[in-house]
Amino acid sequence: MYFIDPHVHMVSRTTDDYEIMARMGCTAISEPAFWAGYDRGSVEGFRDYFRQLTDFEPKRAASVGIQHYTWLCINAKEAENVELSREVIAMIPEFLDKPNVLGIGEIGLNKNTPNECTIFREHLELAAKTDELILIHTPHLSDKYKGTRMIIDMIKENSKIDPGRVLIDHVEEHTVKLALDNGFWCGMTLYPTTKCTPARAADIIEMVGDERIMANSAGDWGPSKPTAVADFIMEMRKRGMSEAKIKKVVYQNPLSFFSLSKRFQFTPPEER
Repeated sequence: MYFIDPHVHMVSRTTDDYEIMARMGCTAISEPAFWAGYDRGSVEGFRDYFRQLTDFEPKRAASVGIQHYTWLCINAKEAENVELSREVIAMIPEFLDKPNVLGIGEIGLNKNTPNECTIFREHLELAAKTDELILIHTPHLSDKYKGTRMIIDMIKENSKIDPGRVLIDHVEEHTVKLALDNGFWCGMTLYPTTKCTPARAADIIEMVGDERIMANSAGDWGPSKPTAVADFIMEMRKRGMSEAKIKKVVYQNPLSFFSLSKRFQFTPPEER
């Protein structure tokens, strides 16, 4: 079965990982801008990073037949530096005409601080002004429910943001309904030791159904598995879920959300 990984950080993965993902059925990925493992010191560091996301990574993915898309922002961990964050936000429009850019992301909260909230709101304003899709990072573990609630409240403050053009990522059992009930799309992240396992993600599908929900590996430098969506497919099959239901979650739902972007162009694998 073909699938799309809607959140994976391929700058941190090898070309071998791309090839393994392609062999397992991955036909497209989207890569949100994220933390580099250290705080970058200047806007030029982000400009170079955005060039990597919009130029180099699409070519590397294409070498194995995977279509590459991306999102741009300064992530919540670096949002404590408000001055730098504002310089990056002002620079982002330079890249919004690149054909693989889907929107603004992954923006959100890390520790739910006032500075993070300030920069989150300013990202939202940029997305509203430029009519971009939004991909949201929700905090980890004990901060997750409070942070998700804060994020939703801040989005609701901005009447120019349509929840149907926002994906709230890293949802878990206690936050998935909060996202769906407020009209957002949502993503489940399949980490080996944190966030959702394939089994827990399948539980969530059984709990809330298959509307406006998708699964991703969020593969990065830490303990993560870029083939986790394929593991999730196997878990759903073990539970007797129909192929149509599985395909909707891992292929059609990401495709439907991405298609809301004005630049999104996708060639189905059977037409290549």
